[in-house]
Amino acid sequence: MTAPFITVLITTYNYGRFVEQAIDSVFSQDYPLDKIQILIVDDGSTDDTFERVKKYGCRIDYLYKPNGGQASALNLGFANARGEIVALLDADDLFESLKLARIADAFQQDPALGMVYHRTREWRVETNQYREYEFIAISGDLHKEPDRFALYTPQVTTCVCFRRTSVSPLLPIPENIRMNADCYLVALIPFLSPVLALDEFLSVYRIHGKNSFYLDEKQIPQEVRKNRLLTWQTAIEEMRKWLAAHGYTQDLRPVRSLSIQWDILIDREAFALNPPGRVRYFRHLLKSCRYRLPLMTWRLVLINYLDTFAALAVGYQNFPRWEKRREDLTRSVRTLMGKNSSSRTPRQK
Repeated sequence: MTAPFITVLITTYNYGRFVEQAIDSVFSQDYPLDKIQILIVDDGSTDDTFERVKKYGCRIDYLYKPNGGQASALNLGFANARGEIVALLDADDLFESLKLARIADAFQQDPALGMVYHRTREWRVETNQYREYEFIAISGDLHKEPDRFALYTPQVTTCVCFRRTSVSPLLPIPENIRMNADCYLVALIPFLSPVLALDEFLSVYRIHGKNSFYLDEKQIPQEVRKNRLLTWQTAIEEMRKWLAAHGYTQDLRPVRSLSIQWDILIDREAFALNPPGRVRYFRHLLKSCRYRLPLMTWRLVLINYLDTFAALAVGYQNFPRWEKRREDLTRSVRTLMGKNSSSRTPRQK
């Protein structure tokens, strides 16, 4: 079977210090290089991105545009992509070496697939520690099995790959979405075509302190918080518009599920700006807990409901302290139980 041509679309803005590693992770793929287009869309960088990229010469395609946000950068990228498959890669992230081979095989096995996505690992640069990113593997056809998509959760940019013909009805992405534009595609494409989740770690998501949504919450300026809330509100409003325009109403369970996810997310961002009262915060946690109920073990259910009712007593502002105390107590109990079990004398037979 002939290997499909793949475009790796890298969007970047002032990530010159990372972009070479992203590019090199594509060149290190266990996949024919003559079947890969590396396309970089530079969204108006003012750092040394161009100087770092130009050394690759004709091996990559480089497009520079005035700064206009992620949607405009992705739109330009898709318009210039030559691959039948388009794999997204943020300039500060990395592909594992088997990534393109695995997603190419998946697309070839099922010509109806519109998107393939997979697991990723978070890499915290400061500590050089890796952590597994939350992943809910939902595969299939939303129109045939809508209930299966009740827990569908859009994944980050570096985890998603599209069949170009399948994603084209969603393009161009509304360009007022300056960030989270990839979420627009990932959230909506199941309404157009089947998707496949690969339960494999095929990319690395770098946490470096400047990620838009992995900042230290205690140190985020109010203006940044406001912009982040506006960013999500804009993206979610456009996604709601698309669903409504195409006849997808709250009667469909996946639409209700996405709506709940979006409401929880917006509440969380808004609370950081205007702290809620105890009852409102309790209702928020209860809604979040109910939504995630099918994903949790019975122990996690107990912990989450304990936290939810504790919020009534401690309130939003003191809730982080409660969580720390509860975590410390849990660790102490586990340690004590471990010591007790190890000190028991084996029963004589």
